[in-house]
Amino acid sequence: MLKNSYLKFGAMIGSLPALILPLSVSAGATAAPGQGLNASQGSLTTIKEGAGITAGASDLPTLIGRIIGVLLGVMGIILVIYIVLAGITYMTAGGDDAKVKKAKAMIQTSVVGIIIIVAAYSISSFVISQIITATA
Repeated sequence: MLKNSYLKFGAMIGSLPALILPLSVSAGATAAPGQGLNASQGSLTTIKEGAGITAGASDLPTLIGRIIGVLLGVMGIILVIYIVLAGITYMTAGGDDAKVKKAKAMIQTSVVGIIIIVAAYSISSFVISQIITATA
């Protein structure tokens, strides 16, 4: 019974990208007939300026800061998923002490991980901003 519900949950979560991906692909703008690549380049330039992306290569400290921010964001998402799985394990323990202990350990590990990620983000943000200020 429990295995069946996990399979159904996994199938629902697994099918979400297949349902959402066509929506994001069909949202692209198309050029008017006869305009070709020039219209596409203009659209990309408009999107780039709207997103605040500067032309050319950015300096190294800014690039490193962006990479660190993306990596820490991905780790945060993974930890949120881990906490949700721990909550599901806790709720479906059914009085089994081993599963309850496992779920509590997962939650405790996730909270420690989130604290480490927040500390790493604040430290790296401070260091990168100081490097940018010192080199400017």
